[in-house]
Amino acid sequence: MKFSSNKKIMIPFALIIILFLFAMVFPFIWIFITSFKSSGEIFGTGAFNIIPESPTLSNYVNVLFEKNILKAVFNSFIVATTTTVYVILVATFCSYAISRFDFKGKSVLLGLVLAVSMFPQMIITGPVYNLFYQFDWLNSYFVVLPYSTITLPMAVWILVTHFNQIPLALEESATIDGATRIQTLVKIVFPLAAPGVFTTAIITFIAAWNEFLLTITLNSNSSYHTVPVAISFLRTQFSILWGEVAAATAVVTVPTLIIVLVFQKQIVSGLTSGGVKE
Repeated sequence: MKFSSNKKIMIPFALIIILFLFAMVFPFIWIFITSFKSSGEIFGTGAFNIIPESPTLSNYVNVLFEKNILKAVFNSFIVATTTTVYVILVATFCSYAISRFDFKGKSVLLGLVLAVSMFPQMIITGPVYNLFYQFDWLNSYFVVLPYSTITLPMAVWILVTHFNQIPLALEESATIDGATRIQTLVKIVFPLAAPGVFTTAIITFIAAWNEFLLTITLNSNSSYHTVPVAISFLRTQFSILWGEVAAATAVVTVPTLIIVLVFQKQIVSGLTSGGVKE
């Protein structure tokens, strides 16, 4: 009877979860379907057809060879990778210092880091634009520098949690054995914190890949447009080219999707390894 009762309770929860997952996945499926439809079918009577009446690859041909979306993918890859490398380097040493050293105002400092991550991007866009104008950095890959405002605070918070889980006794033992501070960091601390560092790197990469406002403000030249900005320009004077937008979205989603699928075990391990206090 107890098993039967639990089963009756679990069925509604399972249905809710299935509906929720369907609602989350459906937009991606529909974008993929729309990418094979012509403009007439997207806005015509076949707009709600799951299987296109006359499937076409013209949308993919246009975005790949005419609208040069691959250049935007290349720009996004350069910007996201560079941002990830320097943010992880800065966040790792910063987080280690916050985790290991006792000083007044540590909680206040962490609170300020969190507060910075909550600032609307619109507030900093104007000053950053003026700074870039003075240094003649507009329309360049220097856009990666202000990306730290949206990625560094998050990276610091995640890594502080992971460093806190590494026993201090390990470092003390290494010091007694004659290891220097750098050797202790490289050979003991960083390998143990690798899951957290790896997860933070993936999250930082995705955040930089999807950034829009800073790029469209600082890089007006289409040669430096990243993926989100390039997709936003898939329009004419009076309409949006929804077929091409869907095709471009499907193309640019592939890199991040592959990264998440290939490294999903490491991502889950990194997110959960700092969640249990021993």
